[in-house]
Formats: sequence, C-alpha cells, structure tokens
Amino acid sequence: MKITKPLNLGLAALAGLAFACGGGEKSTETSTPAVTESKPAEPVQEMSLEEKYKDDPIYVKGIAKVKASDCTSCHMVERKIVGPSYADVAAKYESTDENITMLAEKVIAGGVGTWGEVPMPPHPNLSLEDAKDMVAYVLLLK
Repeated sequence: MKITKPLNLGLAALAGLAFACGGGEKSTETSTPAVTESKPAEPVQEMSLEEKYKDDPIYVKGIAKVKASDCTSCHMVERKIVGPSYADVAAKYESTDENITMLAEKVIAGGVGTWGEVPMPPHPNLSLEDAKDMVAYVLLLK
C-alpha cells in the first residue's frame, strides 16, 4: 500500500508534464506552399498630394489661395482642428459645379450647423472666383 501512493503521485506528475508539454493536444500537420523564385516586391511608396497633383491647375491655384488665406487656422488636410478637415469635406461633397458654387458661397457668407455648432466666420472680402478655386482644390482631396 505504501508504494501505490507514490506511484499514483508519480503517474499524475508524469501525465501533467506530458499535458503541459503538448502531449494532450491533437496536432495537425500544415504544409507550406512551395516557394518559387520571383522578383522581390518593391516597397509601396505613398505619393504626396504635391507629387500627385503638381501639374493639375485646379490644385496649383487652389492651394496657393488657401495658403494665402486664413483657412489653415481652422482646417487641415486630414485632421479636424476647429472646422472639418479638407478630406472630410471632400468625402461629403461630390466635385460638381453646383457643389463648388454652393460651398464657395458658404465660405463667403459663413455659417453654422453643417459641421457642428462652431460657426465658420464669413469671408466677405473673398471673391466668388477665388472661393470656387479654393473649394475645387479641397474637393480634389478625396
């Protein structure tokens, strides 16, 4: 009787060890596909907006007018500051003549409610043509 207790304890320890080492799991064999020789993948380079649109007259005129204005104190291309990001505006509105005119008029008149309760101040000294150029630039940024 004295031998059975240590024997049972030993068997329990051995079973626990085997289970801890993976002996209690079912294993499945996986095969990896054969590696074929191919050219190494070239790293994907993200193109900046300037590189992407450097020859687009809408982009060139629009960004110059935006940089010369006070727009950047409330808006950024991809991040909300006070007002929505340009990318959010571009995602919300289709780039059509009607939308460009409507948004340009909103820039000149100012307003509140479309993007929350923070008002956009009016820009009465901005011409409709300049505002349209700026809005057309923003809508390129989808």
